[in-house]
Amino acid sequence: MRIVKGLVRLAVAEDTVVRNRALQAEWYGEPLGDRVRPLLDRLGLSQSGLAGVLGLSAPMLSQLMSGQRAKISNPAVLHRLMAVEELVAGPAFGALTAAEIKDRLAEIRAETATTTTSNVRVTERGPDAEGRDGVPAGRGPAESARLVQTVLREVASAAEIEAAAALLADRFPDLAEVLRVYGNGRASEAEAHFIRKIVDHARSR
Repeated sequence: MRIVKGLVRLAVAEDTVVRNRALQAEWYGEPLGDRVRPLLDRLGLSQSGLAGVLGLSAPMLSQLMSGQRAKISNPAVLHRLMAVEELVAGPAFGALTAAEIKDRLAEIRAETATTTTSNVRVTERGPDAEGRDGVPAGRGPAESARLVQTVLREVASAAEIEAAAALLADRFPDLAEVLRVYGNGRASEAEAHFIRKIVDHARSR
């Protein structure tokens, strides 16, 4: 009987992992383990080290990577994960020294997402609060693009964003593009789109 119960628990656990990985692929584009492991290799970090950068406990990150847990509950953690991915994918990453990478990871660790009322960093929009390029002072294109990505991915899955974009594509193609780029695109694509729109806006003034 104990053996049977053990096999049942094992089967249930395996089903949970399969379900959670499928949910992660829907919400985040791919299972979190597949997103995080390449970062560990490129950065030369342990799971515990990366967990510290993201603002998670090491066991929590391990559970997310293994599929024992499905969702990143704190938007700030997703924001930091995307920032780390952007760092690693950047063309200048290979030229960074170990000390420079460490400093950049410390900056990412200190970043705060602005997607929930409980963890909001407010930018006052007075006459001088907007920079010349149209971005709020103190926030660059990369961070601004990541914030938009974080918001979209917090409120809808990748499949839902794609479905919404498909509905809008014929009548509102620019809006559909925004949904696809920021909702399902890579951080580098979102940043490039953000910069392009800023330049277009500046030229039209």
